[in-house]
Amino acid sequence: MDHNSAPPAAVLAAFGATGPAVPLSGGQGRARRCGALVLKPVALASETPWRAGVLCHLPDGDGFRVARPVPAADGSWSSGGWEAWRWLPGAADPFRPDEVIRAGAAFHTALAGLPRPRFLDVRNDPWARADRLAFGDSEGGNAGNAVGAGPAGTAEGPGTVLLKPLLAERRPVSAPSQLVHGDLLNNVLFAPDAPPVMIDWALYWRPTAWAAAVVAVDAICWWEAGAPLLERWSRLPEWRQMLLRALVFRIAAHTGPLSGTQEAAYARAVDLVLATAEEPR
Repeated sequence: MDHNSAPPAAVLAAFGATGPAVPLSGGQGRARRCGALVLKPVALASETPWRAGVLCHLPDGDGFRVARPVPAADGSWSSGGWEAWRWLPGAADPFRPDEVIRAGAAFHTALAGLPRPRFLDVRNDPWARADRLAFGDSEGGNAGNAVGAGPAGTAEGPGTVLLKPLLAERRPVSAPSQLVHGDLLNNVLFAPDAPPVMIDWALYWRPTAWAAAVVAVDAICWWEAGAPLLERWSRLPEWRQMLLRALVFRIAAHTGPLSGTQEAAYARAVDLVLATAEEPR
């Protein structure tokens, strides 16, 4: 299936979608809005029904709402390689990272206690590999070997130059892991007089502070945030270690050489994260 193409007529019919399939901005540019529905290509067949099963029963919490999955006419959570979700009004605002972190914390509180899904062990996209590297789940004998996901992580590439000091500063962490959203900053929608909406749940099994750290790192790299944002959230457990891992995760996920703009943005973030004080043990 071509994930860049519009859903075929049979898929629209299966979900009862009406109207033209209009591309939505953000993400990887593959989602389409059809009236009251948003259709997205299925990324991992075993993940789609699991995630939908959680979100269709998860109550909206104090401080967040979720976009609900929509089953196909036959009751399944996908059809023809596509899944469907209710469209909710709102817009991402990456200049509001503190509010995004707070909404994410409320969402994670609602998810606490759910078991770790088995499909996480077989997921092998660039982000999954970068996540494992960030937490030391899949490492070679040195930083150059450990990062070999693509040109940005080769021994000669700019990614490794940035990653080596971050990897060298990692220490073991004791914060418990649970289900989290690992890509919050552009996937929390704000609308007037309503709690924020969580969309496009990028599912990871990590400490909740790591998910907040990914927000902070993204805001620093691309949305003009700086050291004050890191200081405001320094009360989170093992904050510096989570920031190190969040930045490794973002850099290592690249599968091609970093552009000059990317390298400069990550270099600035590396300097700020390395300058963050380590929490006393």
